[in-house]
Amino acid sequence: MADSVAAKRYGRKASDAARLKTAGVVLAGGRSVRFGSPKAFGIHQGRYFYERAVDALAPVCDAVVIVTREALKERFPDPLSVITDHEDYQGLGPLAGIYSAMCAVQADRYAVLPCDMPFMTSDVTDRLLEAAGGQNVCAVRLGERKHPLVSIWSRAMLEPLRKALDGGRYRVLELLEQADAEWLDGSTLVPDAGDAERFFRNVNSPDQMKA
Repeated sequence: MADSVAAKRYGRKASDAARLKTAGVVLAGGRSVRFGSPKAFGIHQGRYFYERAVDALAPVCDAVVIVTREALKERFPDPLSVITDHEDYQGLGPLAGIYSAMCAVQADRYAVLPCDMPFMTSDVTDRLLEAAGGQNVCAVRLGERKHPLVSIWSRAMLEPLRKALDGGRYRVLELLEQADAEWLDGSTLVPDAGDAERFFRNVNSPDQMKA
């Protein structure tokens, strides 16, 4: 892909020096045991899962970075910005991925998506960013089910993230509770509230890709 086309599609490279307003973060480092292969490279409607996550972020973010593990890094093509976990916190789960993205990319806030939600769209992400306002951290819930990785984090959360990782507290939900995160009703972020479950569906097996 030519650099000019890439810039139009994906925004600025996440390595650009200037501080950004909003950076998109795709978490793509999970082991995908139930899926049977790396979920980032699952395919839905002719596109890899990670591509669909980037598509949901790029139109509403200044840059997008993918956080993955070392074994998968070379599978992602240029011009995508791809990093692995910070050397001090490798393999410690989603919190380490979010912290690593914050260390790699200077931004005021970070829109985070897991790579296994191939039905997510940029319209929904845009509404999520608008609803987040100036909160330090917020995430999505549908009824009683929480989706902690569909979330917006301000840079003010960098130090709480580091302290949680240093203290061996790796659960995203635990940190969100400690930070008094705001939980946004996912049904208000989609075009049709009755279809909200599909947009926020975590795909753990190929059968779940059926719309």
